[in-house]
Amino acid sequence: MDRLKASDFDQEVLDLFDKYVHGIIERREFLDKAAKFAVGGVTAAGLLASLSPNYALAKEVDENDARIKAADIKYNSPKGHGTINGYLVRPSGGGKRGGVVVVHENRGLNPYIRDVARRVGAAGFTALAPDGLTPMGGYPGTDAEGKVMQKKLDKGKLLQDFIAAFQHLKADSNSNGKVGVVGFCFGGGIVNKMAVRLPDLAAGVPFYGRQPKTDAEVAKIKAPLLINNGALDKRINKGAAAYEAALKKHGKEFTAYMYANANHGFHNDTTPRYDEGMAKLAWKRTIDFFHAKLT
Repeated sequence: MDRLKASDFDQEVLDLFDKYVHGIIERREFLDKAAKFAVGGVTAAGLLASLSPNYALAKEVDENDARIKAADIKYNSPKGHGTINGYLVRPSGGGKRGGVVVVHENRGLNPYIRDVARRVGAAGFTALAPDGLTPMGGYPGTDAEGKVMQKKLDKGKLLQDFIAAFQHLKADSNSNGKVGVVGFCFGGGIVNKMAVRLPDLAAGVPFYGRQPKTDAEVAKIKAPLLINNGALDKRINKGAAAYEAALKKHGKEFTAYMYANANHGFHNDTTPRYDEGMAKLAWKRTIDFFHAKLT
């Protein structure tokens, strides 16, 4: 099947979809407001279906790829929800490796994030992608259900579950002692929170994530950051300039990129918001950054 692109949709529809997937509006409101764009036999429900993830489109690195060894594991999160499920991907071959925590969006450890973990492993790092929905039985198989489940979790404990993943990788017998984190959407916000709380975080890459709320939080950041945002992402970009100004004020090491004509979620290759050119560029920069900071 042909992949739909963001350019196949009116930008107002894409903005409505962004509000829907982040719980700002409910499904009914999306359908009502998107109805005026449903023409030529396409319904508002059809628009929603077209914008929703299609995981058949996104497997860049196969589970059996010779470059990696992947397995589902459990790790301890004593300050969070206890025992957490995670997807651990190691590069083939020996030697000490840098580690990368891969933080999902606001819907659990879906196939896209599992594939991202495999991409990190194929690049030569040990990747751990936690399933934040573990306390509720794990990722349910659909993003729509996962989004509803994640909203019910204790946010403080959920953050601790990702911090525990960082500690798990740091203590790994094959670790070189350097651990970074990459996250998308909700996960991008978690990257920023971890940067505030973890002085020994070696590198952080937030993709279109919420910024720290206060200047005092930014002052605590020690990790170098690579910030990736889409130019059409109105919601996240409201705080982008202030965050960069605060990072500069406190002399923090960071690079921020704004990707032209890219929407929120432009790296996620399972939806039409995916921008192939910008996603590949952002990912190359991400892997190059990790090679510079974690090896």
